[in-house]
Amino acid sequence: MHNIIAAVFKNESEGYQAMTQLRQLPANEVSAILQMVLVKRENEGIRVCDRFDSGINTSDDMVLGGLVGSLVGILGGPIGVLLMGSYGMLAGSMLDTADAVSGEAMIETVAGKLLDGEVALIALAEETDESFIDAQLSGFQVEIARFDAAVIADEVDEAIMMEKEMARQARQELRKTKKKDRKAKVEEKRAKLSADFAAFKAKFKKDKETETAE
Repeated sequence: MHNIIAAVFKNESEGYQAMTQLRQLPANEVSAILQMVLVKRENEGIRVCDRFDSGINTSDDMVLGGLVGSLVGILGGPIGVLLMGSYGMLAGSMLDTADAVSGEAMIETVAGKLLDGEVALIALAEETDESFIDAQLSGFQVEIARFDAAVIADEVDEAIMMEKEMARQARQELRKTKKKDRKAKVEEKRAKLSADFAAFKAKFKKDKETETAE
């Protein structure tokens, strides 16, 4: 089974320890980790703390090589920020791992579980037996969820499309705002020009009247 493993740690140092342990033996008889990243949530954003890559070039970068990186990019992008912001209002309310596996979107689940200051280890792994990786993480205060990597790859594609659509709509709104602002500024400059010409003509008329009177 090809899995995306998401492990959320309450203690940052434990996240680093867990990653160190896993990268020492990334492949064995029952599991292999192709790519892994440790991220930290800071002020509604995501910071990459550490990363591991097998260095294997795959035939499909999205499904394998680039999947973890794309996930992190989405978590740190506008969709992740929106999800973390909404879940932040429910601080301390954790999603059930069982619920996560049975249908919750992985991006939504991680965004909901990862509170400010916490770290998450996200890995792309092949597992015939989950016990080895679970054993490596068993000594830490951690929540672990697994997701079908192929399903997540499709979810990432959808999220990327959503981000593009959000960017398109944002550009449209920005253009509308600019047009409104420009129209207001143009009218302001037009009024200023009219006032300048009116002042000049009034002065010119007064000067002429003064010359005639003399």
